[in-house]
Amino acid sequence: MPERKTRLDRFNPHVGHQSAPRDIHSISFVSLLNLFYFRGMKRLIFILCLAWVVSLVNAQTAQIDEILAEGKVSDSRTGKGVKASIRYSSVPTGSIFGRFNDSTFSFPIFGTAKYQITATAEGYNPRTVIVDPKDIDANRKVMRDISLTPKGETIVLNHLIFAQGKAVIDPKSYPELDELVQMMKENTKIEIQLEGHTDNTGVPKSNLELSQKRVDAVKKYIVEKGISKNRIKTKAFGGSQPLRNEMTPEARAANRRVELRILKD
Repeated sequence: MPERKTRLDRFNPHVGHQSAPRDIHSISFVSLLNLFYFRGMKRLIFILCLAWVVSLVNAQTAQIDEILAEGKVSDSRTGKGVKASIRYSSVPTGSIFGRFNDSTFSFPIFGTAKYQITATAEGYNPRTVIVDPKDIDANRKVMRDISLTPKGETIVLNHLIFAQGKAVIDPKSYPELDELVQMMKENTKIEIQLEGHTDNTGVPKSNLELSQKRVDAVKKYIVEKGISKNRIKTKAFGGSQPLRNEMTPEARAANRRVELRILKD
């Protein structure tokens, strides 16, 4: 005989059924969890993909921006390679640096920072040069060779230019003088002598005075860059020590010069 429902049982949803439907709020909560889970996974995948793309772009950009500084170290008289201790560092911070022990060098430089390269070898005067990314060639290289002068010999400042008949330094000369400043900053024991020469035309006394004024101008520039004046001596020769004796414009230009002698290193 079937069980008889009471009036209250008619309003009980669990009576007479194997299972009751889940509460609608429970269904919504689970659905939300699933929704957030899948959205979170999608977001994570998106972030990972984005990070991969960014790293790829950065790597390609780094390759594009990379510039190589290359050169060789040689004897100023023979042109033959000289095995030297070669140190390079970024200017002015020195945060990027490295070292070679060879007659050639090659290293990457980035951005717009300049780099100083110093070569030292037994029996030779040390030499510092500065490479600038602005001097990049078509192969994305900055080529700069270093010529070492034997100890006891003077170094001619080939790119030092003065106004004719004056002791005013041409701004085109600054890079070469800045290299000298960097060398003296790196090696604080170095003491130098600046030796001034003119051509042998004109009045000898006037030439002697002009050569003295010119080395004084070079000394002033170096001191203003932070080098102690006590480390710099000057000497004037006028036109008494010409490099060439031909009476040609080229010979006279070669005779007008300032030479650097390292007294102590």
